[in-house]
Amino acid sequence: MEKYKVKTIKKTMPLIPLRGLSVFPYMVIHFDVGRDKSIKALEEAMVNDSLIFLPTQKEAKVEMPTPDDFYHVGTVCKIKQMLKLPGDTIRVLVEGINRAKIVEVLQEDPYFETEIEELIYEAQEEYDKETEAIMRSVLDTFEEYISIGNKVTPDVLVSVSEIKDPGRLADVIASYVYLKPEDKQKLLEAFHPHKRLETLQIILKEEIEVLKIEEKISKRVKKQISKVQKEYYLKEQMKAIQKELGEEDGVEQEVEEYKEKINKVKMPKEVKEKAINEAERLLKLNPASAEVGVIRTYLDWIVNLPWNKQTRDRVDIKKSREILDKDHYGLKDVKERILEYLAVRHLSKNMKGPILCLVGPPGVGKTSIAKSIAKALNRKFVRMSLGGVRDEAEIRGHRRTYVGAIPGRIISSIKKVGSKNPVFLFDEIDKLASDFRGDPASALLEVLDPEQNSTFTDHFLEAPFDLSKVMFITTANTTSTIPRPLLDRMEVIRISGYTEEEKVEIAKRYLIPKQIKEHGLKEENVNISENVIRDVINRYTREAGVRNLERTIANIIRKAAKRIVEEKLKSVRVNTNTLEKYLGVPRYRYGTAEKENQVGLAIGLAWTPVGGDTLSIEVNMMKGKGKLQLTGQLGDVMKESAMTGISYIRSKAEELDIDEKFYEEMDIHIHVPEGAIPKDGPSAGITMATAVISALTDIPVNSNVAMTGEITLRGRVLPVGGIKEKVLAANRAGITKILLPEDNKKDMEEIPGKVKRKVQFVFVKNMDEVLEHALVKEDGKDESK
Repeated sequence: MEKYKVKTIKKTMPLIPLRGLSVFPYMVIHFDVGRDKSIKALEEAMVNDSLIFLPTQKEAKVEMPTPDDFYHVGTVCKIKQMLKLPGDTIRVLVEGINRAKIVEVLQEDPYFETEIEELIYEAQEEYDKETEAIMRSVLDTFEEYISIGNKVTPDVLVSVSEIKDPGRLADVIASYVYLKPEDKQKLLEAFHPHKRLETLQIILKEEIEVLKIEEKISKRVKKQISKVQKEYYLKEQMKAIQKELGEEDGVEQEVEEYKEKINKVKMPKEVKEKAINEAERLLKLNPASAEVGVIRTYLDWIVNLPWNKQTRDRVDIKKSREILDKDHYGLKDVKERILEYLAVRHLSKNMKGPILCLVGPPGVGKTSIAKSIAKALNRKFVRMSLGGVRDEAEIRGHRRTYVGAIPGRIISSIKKVGSKNPVFLFDEIDKLASDFRGDPASALLEVLDPEQNSTFTDHFLEAPFDLSKVMFITTANTTSTIPRPLLDRMEVIRISGYTEEEKVEIAKRYLIPKQIKEHGLKEENVNISENVIRDVINRYTREAGVRNLERTIANIIRKAAKRIVEEKLKSVRVNTNTLEKYLGVPRYRYGTAEKENQVGLAIGLAWTPVGGDTLSIEVNMMKGKGKLQLTGQLGDVMKESAMTGISYIRSKAEELDIDEKFYEEMDIHIHVPEGAIPKDGPSAGITMATAVISALTDIPVNSNVAMTGEITLRGRVLPVGGIKEKVLAANRAGITKILLPEDNKKDMEEIPGKVKRKVQFVFVKNMDEVLEHALVKEDGKDESK
């Protein structure tokens, strides 16, 4: 092996660890620098002699390397150029000069500074035969690498052949060859030129073997592709020959299968003709055309729709009534309407399906009764939630011109259940929305019109489908947000809130057994008395429905289950004395609407989408200039009612023993508490007028009296809506006397008998009668007693 003169030079210079990159001597390369330490190292190098030491990181993913994270052999480089890029990044152009190894890392912050030792092997004019031989061998191997890999241009070989220095030859060839990071580091750590050439020779031989395997795989893949193309060409020739011979090919066979399926299905004549035309189009199209897939999807939908399939209705009214009563307590109007339909269906086979709209507060069983109706009729059940639906295509589907088009959810659901007469529930129809994609409410006009839905046309099918046999049921909390044309097409059945007795029965029959089963218990494990149920209804829940009641019962049963497991009990009994241990302090007062009669405070009744509610109306009188102030987020109608009441009081000031100039000398402030909740409507007219009169006359209002009614300028009391919900709310709040307009007598039929027995109802025609029952005499008794 050739002996070289070696010169050792020690230097101190900044260092940048490179990620996924190695620099060899004589190599000119650029890279981007972004780390703070690296940028500071560059700045330090530029201040001195533009020299920087560049070793390679062992792991490229390490963001903040320490001295142990990079190799200690690298290349001393000269910085040729620096260019600032956007985002605090610097692009650097460097030239490799010499190998070096780290003697000591002098500092790590604010940048790496190291003491390095350069080992310079001086070039000679002549080399021994062994060195000449290894140089030629490396050049021959490099030439083979170029010829196989096609990654390096042949011109490079000419320039490399002229290099006489063995160390430089190894470094230049290494810079052109694709090497793994470990192999690059091996070459960097080979300081002796002869050893470096030997290492490079081994690495090149390995790379050539890999390239030969790659070439073999490439040829095999190419051959396989050629084979596939050949098969395609032959198949096309076979199709042409079959066509000449008049034989059927695959597409014709597929078309015949579609035609056979279409003829088997009993569909309308115009739909059948359209489907056959679409099937025949397959013969005229190129099999590779995108249109072929669209037609196939269309035909699959057409043949799989239940054009003439329907379930047989159960016309046994007695059995249907048993199913409805078993699943739901109360809801008499809904059940009667379904049984009426069944009776007429028994007499007339061609009756169209009714379109019902169940309107009521949350938790009263609107959605679940629809399932029971399907069960009672022996029909399939489909539910579609309309809450937040704002795209017309959800109802009518997409036209076939769009990629990935499918029918709307009505046709999709009917195909899924496989029957043309299911019970179809549109849930939360009052929460439909609309935007630039269309108005789904308008699309529903055709669906929910018995005169039109026999020819409902989905955009995807472009053929009429008969929906007249479907029983459509919609649910809503209020009709105010449903568009009038849509509401006009539906038969509205109002479902009011439940009374206490109804809730007790629902809890005993349905909620408690259901929750016991869901919590893995048996009925003998938990005993909940009727008094506990009443306490839960009155003191822990205040709602029109039973949703919170069910949650509260589930809470009790969970805690009971915990006791059974922890204390190893066989059963747990919950009574009124232990109820607070399970549910905590009662949330609501019951039976005490207002404890004391107060001046300027009257109790009104209000209707809300979640049931009825009581409304305290407060009035304060202050010295001023006749200003009327209304607070509590009141709507325009409610404000006008207050003004009407004030005008009535002014006209009757002498009869009511009120100073006739009160509207000039006193400011009146009317406030309806719970100011965050918007309120509107005329039904609080008599309540506001009563509260103002009480404040002006200093006569208290009976705290056990609640009232509702619209007031006129002449003091007449006009009828209002939502009587049942309001009465139930008053009953829940412990009110004992309710003042209602005379014309609302007809609504008393809806009031449960138990409520009628607990509450005294007084029907009034004018404000004189209201004041007679509402204001309290000096002896503390109601004027009506």
